Amino acid sequence: MSPIPRRRLLAGAGAAVACCAAGCATYGTPRDTAPAAPAPTTPAPAAAAPSSSPAAAPAGIAAVDDVPVGGGRVFAEQQVVVTRPDADTVLAFDATCPHQGCLVDQVSQAGISCPCHGSLFAVSDGAPLDGPATAPLTSRPVRVEGGQVVLA
Repeated sequence: MSPIPRRRLLAGAGAAVACCAAGCATYGTPRDTAPAAPAPTTPAPAAAAPSSSPAAAPAGIAAVDDVPVGGGRVFAEQQVVVTRPDADTVLAFDATCPHQGCLVDQVSQAGISCPCHGSLFAVSDGAPLDGPATAPLTSRPVRVEGGQVVLA
Protein backbone atom coordinates (compact mmCIF):
# COMPACT_ATOMS: atom_id res chain seq x y z
CA MET A 1 0.00 0.00 0.00
CA SER A 2 1.49 3.34 -1.01
CA PRO A 3 1.45 6.37 1.31
CA ILE A 4 -1.19 9.04 0.67
CA PRO A 5 0.33 12.24 -0.70
CA ARG A 6 0.22 15.12 1.80
CA ARG A 7 -1.79 17.37 -0.54
CA ARG A 8 -4.53 14.74 -0.98
CA LEU A 9 -4.65 14.11 2.79
CA LEU A 10 -5.03 17.83 3.59
CA ALA A 11 -7.68 18.30 0.90
CA GLY A 12 -9.67 15.36 2.24
CA ALA A 13 -9.40 16.63 5.82
CA GLY A 14 -10.56 20.11 4.76
CA ALA A 15 -13.57 18.65 2.98
CA ALA A 16 -14.49 16.61 6.03
CA VAL A 17 -14.30 19.67 8.31
CA ALA A 18 -16.43 21.73 5.91
CA CYS A 19 -18.99 18.95 5.67
CA CYS A 20 -19.17 18.58 9.46
CA ALA A 21 -19.50 22.35 9.97
CA ALA A 22 -22.28 22.54 7.41
CA GLY A 23 -24.07 19.61 9.02
CA CYS A 24 -23.77 21.12 12.49
CA ALA A 25 -25.07 24.47 11.28
CA THR A 26 -28.00 22.79 9.54
CA TYR A 27 -29.05 20.23 12.12
CA GLY A 28 -27.83 21.63 15.43
CA THR A 29 -29.85 24.23 17.35
CA PRO A 30 -28.17 26.19 20.11
CA ARG A 31 -29.88 25.71 23.49
CA ASP A 32 -30.65 29.40 23.91
CA THR A 33 -32.61 29.76 20.67
CA ALA A 34 -35.94 28.19 19.84
CA PRO A 35 -36.35 26.20 16.65
CA ALA A 36 -38.23 27.92 13.86
CA ALA A 37 -41.89 27.01 13.59
CA PRO A 38 -42.60 24.65 10.71
CA ALA A 39 -44.23 26.18 7.68
CA PRO A 40 -47.89 25.23 7.32
CA THR A 41 -48.48 22.63 4.64
CA THR A 42 -52.23 23.04 4.36
CA PRO A 43 -54.38 26.15 4.43
CA ALA A 44 -56.06 26.97 7.72
CA PRO A 45 -59.67 25.77 7.90
CA ALA A 46 -62.41 28.32 7.66
CA ALA A 47 -64.22 29.23 10.85
CA ALA A 48 -66.88 26.66 11.61
CA ALA A 49 -70.49 27.66 11.93
CA PRO A 50 -71.96 27.42 15.43
CA SER A 51 -73.04 23.90 16.22
CA SER A 52 -76.43 23.00 17.56
CA SER A 53 -75.00 19.95 19.36
CA PRO A 54 -74.52 20.16 23.13
CA ALA A 55 -71.19 21.51 24.35
CA ALA A 56 -68.57 19.05 25.53
CA ALA A 57 -68.06 18.68 29.27
CA PRO A 58 -65.44 21.09 30.63
CA ALA A 59 -61.91 19.83 31.08
CA GLY A 60 -61.56 19.92 34.84
CA ILE A 61 -58.68 18.91 37.03
CA ALA A 62 -60.75 16.26 38.84
CA ALA A 63 -64.24 14.95 39.32
CA VAL A 64 -65.90 16.46 42.38
CA ASP A 65 -66.46 12.94 43.73
CA ASP A 66 -62.67 12.34 43.64
CA VAL A 67 -62.16 15.05 46.29
CA PRO A 68 -63.11 13.66 49.73
CA VAL A 69 -65.61 15.59 51.86
CA GLY A 70 -63.80 17.01 54.89
CA GLY A 71 -60.46 16.73 53.09
CA GLY A 72 -58.93 17.40 49.73
CA ARG A 73 -56.32 16.50 47.13
CA VAL A 74 -53.10 18.07 45.95
CA PHE A 75 -52.67 18.39 42.17
CA ALA A 76 -48.92 18.94 41.88
CA GLU A 77 -48.93 19.39 38.10
CA GLN A 78 -51.35 22.32 38.36
CA GLN A 79 -49.81 23.43 41.67
CA VAL A 80 -53.22 23.59 43.29
CA VAL A 81 -54.94 22.04 46.32
CA VAL A 82 -58.67 21.35 46.02
CA THR A 83 -60.64 20.89 49.24
CA ARG A 84 -64.24 20.04 50.18
CA PRO A 85 -64.87 21.27 53.72
CA ASP A 86 -68.45 19.98 53.33
CA ALA A 87 -70.48 18.22 50.64
CA ASP A 88 -71.65 21.48 49.06
CA THR A 89 -68.39 23.47 49.09
CA VAL A 90 -65.38 23.13 46.77
CA LEU A 91 -62.38 25.41 47.31
CA ALA A 92 -58.97 25.72 45.68
CA PHE A 93 -55.69 27.12 46.95
CA ASP A 94 -52.29 27.67 45.42
CA ALA A 95 -50.14 24.72 46.54
CA THR A 96 -47.15 26.97 47.28
CA CYS A 97 -46.47 27.31 50.99
CA PRO A 98 -46.12 31.01 51.87
CA HIS A 99 -43.30 30.25 54.34
CA GLN A 100 -40.50 29.43 51.88
CA GLY A 101 -42.19 28.40 48.62
CA CYS A 102 -42.28 24.61 48.97
CA LEU A 103 -45.27 22.78 47.50
CA VAL A 104 -47.68 21.26 49.99
CA ASP A 105 -47.87 17.53 49.50
CA GLN A 106 -50.91 16.07 51.21
CA VAL A 107 -54.29 16.70 52.76
CA SER A 108 -55.29 14.76 55.87
CA GLN A 109 -57.90 15.12 58.60
CA ALA A 110 -55.47 17.49 60.34
CA GLY A 111 -55.22 19.80 57.31
CA ILE A 112 -53.04 20.63 54.30
CA SER A 113 -49.40 19.92 55.12
CA CYS A 114 -46.10 21.25 53.82
CA PRO A 115 -43.26 18.72 53.92
CA CYS A 116 -40.43 21.26 54.15
CA HIS A 117 -40.91 22.77 57.60
CA GLY A 118 -44.12 21.23 58.93
CA SER A 119 -46.59 24.04 58.29
CA LEU A 120 -50.23 22.97 58.42
CA PHE A 121 -53.17 24.81 56.83
CA ALA A 122 -56.95 24.61 57.31
CA VAL A 123 -59.00 22.78 54.69
CA SER A 124 -61.83 25.31 55.12
CA ASP A 125 -59.92 28.50 54.28
CA GLY A 126 -56.17 27.80 53.88
CA ALA A 127 -55.37 29.59 57.17
CA PRO A 128 -52.18 28.52 58.95
CA LEU A 129 -52.85 26.11 61.82
CA ASP A 130 -49.29 25.17 62.80
CA GLY A 131 -45.67 25.58 61.80
CA PRO A 132 -43.53 28.46 60.73
CA ALA A 133 -45.99 29.75 58.08
CA THR A 134 -47.94 32.77 59.33
CA ALA A 135 -49.81 33.62 56.12
CA PRO A 136 -52.61 31.54 54.58
CA LEU A 137 -52.44 29.63 51.32
CA THR A 138 -53.53 31.86 48.44
CA SER A 139 -57.11 31.20 47.34
CA ARG A 140 -57.66 30.26 43.67
CA PRO A 141 -60.97 30.76 41.86
CA VAL A 142 -62.70 27.48 41.15
CA ARG A 143 -66.12 26.30 40.04
CA VAL A 144 -67.94 23.02 39.59
CA GLU A 145 -69.22 22.39 36.10
CA GLY A 146 -70.64 19.14 34.83
CA GLY A 147 -69.38 17.29 37.92
CA GLN A 148 -65.82 18.50 37.30
CA VAL A 149 -63.68 20.87 39.37
CA VAL A 150 -62.62 23.62 36.95
CA LEU A 151 -60.08 26.32 37.72
CA ALA A 152 -61.49 29.71 36.74
